[in-house]
Amino acid sequence: MRTSQVAKKAGVNPQTLRFYERRGLLREPGREPSGYRDYSADSVHAVRFIKRAQELGFTLDEIESLLHLAAGGPENCDAVMVLAKEKLRVLDEKIASLRAMRDSVRRLVATCELPTDERDCPLIHALAGDGLS
Repeated sequence: MRTSQVAKKAGVNPQTLRFYERRGLLREPGREPSGYRDYSADSVHAVRFIKRAQELGFTLDEIESLLHLAAGGPENCDAVMVLAKEKLRVLDEKIASLRAMRDSVRRLVATCELPTDERDCPLIHALAGDGLS
């Protein structure tokens, strides 16, 4: 299959395929006599795997590990579980951090809703480092 065919079937643009090749996530395809890249049908599967893993928050380095583990068969399931548990831990930390940021901004917005003569823009003070947190 040519680059444009794989890209269309996988739902990405051709530059994404070349990027994945450079990163070592996708095997470099053979070449047709005309010079066009000649991808195997497995390439579509690999790109879809990469995109689904990205949607779950895995980095390209983590996806590289997942691809190697996937090629190893069911005995690698324990290693995949370790990676997934670590990803859950990182996501939980990010969620907690985002909630804390949201709560801080809510408090700042609430103080901004005071009558004009009773406020001294706490949002500006907080962003400058001398206000609420």
